[in-house]
Amino acid sequence: MAFERFKKLDLDPLIAKQPATPRDSARQMVLHRDTHTIEHRIFRDMHEYLNPGDTLVINNTKVFPAKLFAHKPTGGKVEVLLVRPTVNSRTWAVLTRDYKEGITLDFGDGLLAKVLGKTENNEAVLEFNTDDLMPFCNAHGLMPLPQYIEKARKHSGLSPSIATDKERYQTVYAKYNGSIAAPTAGFHFTPELLQKLKDKGVNIAYITLHVGWGTFKPLRGEPQQHHMLAELGEISPETAEIVNATHAQGKRVFSVGTTSTRTLESFTDENRHTFAGKKWTDLFIYPGYKFKAIDCLITNFHFPDSTPLCMTSAFAGEDFIYEAYLQAVEKKYRFYSFGDSMMIL
Repeated sequence: MAFERFKKLDLDPLIAKQPATPRDSARQMVLHRDTHTIEHRIFRDMHEYLNPGDTLVINNTKVFPAKLFAHKPTGGKVEVLLVRPTVNSRTWAVLTRDYKEGITLDFGDGLLAKVLGKTENNEAVLEFNTDDLMPFCNAHGLMPLPQYIEKARKHSGLSPSIATDKERYQTVYAKYNGSIAAPTAGFHFTPELLQKLKDKGVNIAYITLHVGWGTFKPLRGEPQQHHMLAELGEISPETAEIVNATHAQGKRVFSVGTTSTRTLESFTDENRHTFAGKKWTDLFIYPGYKFKAIDCLITNFHFPDSTPLCMTSAFAGEDFIYEAYLQAVEKKYRFYSFGDSMMIL
C-alpha cells in the first residue's frame, strides 16, 4: 500500500479544531528542495520568499452552506450534503447515508426534494421544487466541515459546528459559490499580507476550481489504481497571460494549494504554455508526474491516504515529505484543514 509509513504517525492529537487567529499567525514549514533543508517560520513572513515578478496563484472559489437536514415521510431525520447540480438547477447530486429511491424529503420552509436515483459515483440524485437553492442554504445550511474536525471537537467537548465557521472556513478572497470544501492552503492569507506581496511586485492571479468530495476521497490501494472524480476548473485569459509572462521572464509561479495546482496543470501543455478556459478535470497527480505549470507550492499537512499528499509527494519527493512530517509531529504542528502551512521551494 502507498504511503504506509505515514499511517503509522500519531496525528490525531495534532488535528486542528479551529483555525489560527489571526489567520497569518499559523506556523509555516519551509522545504528547500535544492538543499534538502527545512526551516520553521510563521506564515506572515512568507513574503520574504517571493521576489518581484513572481506570481502567486490562488483559488477564489467560495464554499456555500451545503449541509442540509430533512425529514423522511416516516419522520426520520436525514443529513444531506449537496455536491453539484446535475442536468439542471433543480436536480442535484448529493451525499447521504439514508437513501430510498422515490421518497420525498421535507427540508422545511417549503423546500421539498424527490429522490430520483443514483449517479455512477454512488451519489443520490434529488430533484428540488425550486430553481435556486442558495437562499435556503444561506438561511438554514451549515458549512460542510470535514468530519474529522467535527469528531475532534466532540471529543474535546465542543460543538461540532460553531458560529465562526461560516467566516473562517473560507478564504478572505473567496468569490464564486460552488465548493463543498475550502481550498484550505489559502486560509492563512489576510488582506494585509496580500497587499504586502503586491507592494513587493508580486503578481496575484486567480483561478477557480469548485472543490468536490473527490479531492478527499481516500486512496484504497496504489495511486495508479485511484480514479479522481472530476471538478470544474476555470482559468481566465488574464491569469493565463500572467502565468505565461512569469515563465517567459524566468520568474517563479507559486501555487496556493493542491486545487490551484490541479487547475494550472490541467490547463498547461508540455511547452509550459498555460491556456485560458473552463472544463471538468479529473487530473490526479502522484509521484512520477512531471510538473509543467508551477515552481513552488504552498499547502497544508494532509491525511496519509489522501490525494493531496500524493501531489505533495510528487512535487517534493515522498522521502522529503516524510522527513517533514516527522519534524511536524515532533514540533507539534497543527494538521489538516485548519492546521499549519508548508511551503515547498
